[in-house]
Amino acid sequence: MYFHSVTLDESKCKGCTVCIKGCPTEAIRVQEGCAHIIPERCIDCGECIRTCPHGAKMAISDPFTMLEDYDYTVAIPAPTLYGQFKDTISCNRILTGLKSLGFDDVYEVAVAAEIITEKTNAMLADKKPGFPLISSSCPVVVRLIQSRFPSLLDQLAPVISPMELSARIVKEREKDRPGKIGVFFISPCAAKVTAVKTPRGFEKSAVDGVFGIKDIYKSLSKAVNEVEKEEPLSKASYVGISWARTDGEGSAVYSENHISVDGINHVIDILENIENGHIQDVDFVELMSCPAGCVGGPMTVENPYIAKTRIYNRESRNREKGGEVRNPVSLKEKVSFEWDYKLESSSIYQLDPDYQKAMQMMEEMEKIQEGLPGLDCGSCGAPSCRALAEDIVRGNASETDCVFKLREKIRELTHEMIELENYMPPGLYKKP
Repeated sequence: MYFHSVTLDESKCKGCTVCIKGCPTEAIRVQEGCAHIIPERCIDCGECIRTCPHGAKMAISDPFTMLEDYDYTVAIPAPTLYGQFKDTISCNRILTGLKSLGFDDVYEVAVAAEIITEKTNAMLADKKPGFPLISSSCPVVVRLIQSRFPSLLDQLAPVISPMELSARIVKEREKDRPGKIGVFFISPCAAKVTAVKTPRGFEKSAVDGVFGIKDIYKSLSKAVNEVEKEEPLSKASYVGISWARTDGEGSAVYSENHISVDGINHVIDILENIENGHIQDVDFVELMSCPAGCVGGPMTVENPYIAKTRIYNRESRNREKGGEVRNPVSLKEKVSFEWDYKLESSSIYQLDPDYQKAMQMMEEMEKIQEGLPGLDCGSCGAPSCRALAEDIVRGNASETDCVFKLREKIRELTHEMIELENYMPPGLYKKP
């Protein structure tokens, strides 16, 4: 069963249909006055969380009490965490505050991001011309390509995420330590939670739990303010820190011909252009589903554009101090960077496993769609007329779910009733 971090609180849902319009995979329907998420279509992008005016959509993460199950715990914070605090507060202070919440140590995901950058640069050196390499760091993008753009799967960089690499490095370094070791990711987004529970490209994640930034921010903010002596915990350079924002990863690779895109709708537009062959003179494509990058994740607390500026300022200071790209991992050879298996397409739009039946259903669907108004008003509970036609063919809806088709049906029935009202049975009819 595929785990989803994005969930629905039915008690808060008003059935307003706002969420169905923003979902990039048409994974939401509104029926009987309440939204429903189609599990196999959801990619945990969090768009519904952003757009829901009633707070009915939410991202779930692990409880902080999980720390009690381990003898030695390590926090691996995303570089996005730095953007949640004023840039005058040092990274060391933030990490010291984080450690004081109950962790035994801290390892920056930003450091692992620098190592992944090296790996990406090596791949770009061997890349085929006219075949842009697509970053696989955003799990939403990976799932989106699997479901909507399977022809681009071979262009995805087959490397694990910085989050996963961080956990593997920690586990390798602490493997001789007695007791149970727990590694916990401090996440800006729901998709990372899903990526830990249901990994892609490998069987089991080295991450033991995920805490949302918003879930620990209040206690962390207090801890940061109470830090008396900062520990020298920050090892990342400006390159790793920059991964929190749009173009952070893109600007780190050795290519002037790269593009960086954020926002799920812009990402879809770029993928369509790559698939259609309209984007060729590009070596590397960085795609981030959240606005402004990971700083815009649904599990953050700060405005994404304020956070993005803070990340920029931290990078600038790091450069001024002579911060260089470091590689503090002497055990690289012992840690696997690449996926264990090749990703396959997810046939979430397949009408039926049987090809002949699927074609018949497709023809029927197109016929039904032609008879619908084409306004995509959403009053039927589906995001578009085409989606309603698909639901009808699948047996999950009827044509009268469309308010316009229902009105037509009512007119027809009214006309028939008027005709029946004027009808006199032969036994009662008298000739004049």
